[in-house]
Amino acid sequence: MTSQSAGTLRSPYVEQAVSDLEENRRRQHELTERIRVLKHEEALLADILKLAERYEGFEDPSRLPEQVQEEPVGARAKRAPANAASQRPASARTAPAGGTAKTGAKGKSRPPLLGDLLAELLGNHKEPRLAAELRDELRKKYPDRKPTPQVRNTLESLVARGRVRRHKQQRSVMYTLVKPGKAGGAG
Repeated sequence: MTSQSAGTLRSPYVEQAVSDLEENRRRQHELTERIRVLKHEEALLADILKLAERYEGFEDPSRLPEQVQEEPVGARAKRAPANAASQRPASARTAPAGGTAKTGAKGKSRPPLLGDLLAELLGNHKEPRLAAELRDELRKKYPDRKPTPQVRNTLESLVARGRVRRHKQQRSVMYTLVKPGKAGGAG
């Protein structure tokens, strides 16, 4: 075999090796960026867990810090620093006692929380309910509310707090209200 024929045989392998190295570098860069994002998300979740642990000692675990209802979420995020919740005084972080809380100085009554409405709807049924069924029922009973994306998230937060039990049937997830005397848990 001549050196010219050996060179022509090596050429495609060299090109393939160069191509593979470039692809590996590109994937390493993507994975490094993904790891950075995941570490950031992990830090955020750790902060959320710390906040959740802080509110575990409440007599009523359904009461969490209030948010101003009239102000859009995006405006609140721009106005307040990331750790603003920990900088506010305790009186501003906790919901006032009583069923008809007032928001701000305007004196408007605050609408019921979505979690309370869902717990009420679940309490009216003996059998487990799908999130979509609860959403539809909520729309009929409270047409002024637009709970489409929040229903499932709120139900899952109620499950995490032990107020609602999750049931899985094949590919469906259904929910029931945990009776006050029973210990709640995810199923």
